[in-house]
Amino acid sequence: MKSITIEGSERESVGKKATKAVRDAGMVPCVIYGGSQPVHFQAETKAFKSLVYTPNAHTVVINLGGKSFNAILQDIQFDPVSDRINHIDFFQLSDDKEIIMEVPVKVTGTSPGVLLGGVLNLNQRRLKVKALPKNLPDFVEANISELQMGNKLYVTKLVTNNFKLMHPDNTVVCQVKISRAAMKAAQEAAKAEKGAKGKKK
Repeated sequence: MKSITIEGSERESVGKKATKAVRDAGMVPCVIYGGSQPVHFQAETKAFKSLVYTPNAHTVVINLGGKSFNAILQDIQFDPVSDRINHIDFFQLSDDKEIIMEVPVKVTGTSPGVLLGGVLNLNQRRLKVKALPKNLPDFVEANISELQMGNKLYVTKLVTNNFKLMHPDNTVVCQVKISRAAMKAAQEAAKAEKGAKGKKK
């Protein structure tokens, strides 16, 4: 999985007054969990642009002076009025411990059902995966090459290399639905066929 680097500085004061001062200075207060103790730090709002405002999934390298932490974004809070980032929680990664995180679904291939007029519905845009940090995928591939009209693609049909999907087997990733135009064409074809049979009699 691709990684993003964030430069920040550790916070000594973590009270409400100090946190407000951090936000007023255009910074985002953050916490890294998962280690021996939480690490409080701050970084400029623009440092999180590539991490937050993207459909892609990334791991994060957080540099705090001489210290460095590998982590993933765990939770984020936005201001309800201005929509600016209020707070971010990260979870520290360990090379030998599996982690669960959401990654995007990437649709590949061409569906025969879509070529015949069907409509592709993506039921799951992101899926939860469990893996060691080094095996976290950038995305989960959903190959629709065999989806006919009315077919569904379940998580059990997805290729998972060195990671597990944390979803029930009956989870539908995507499906090809019959469009109104295709349904109308099928009805007209059936009607024409019925009429042709009637004439033969």
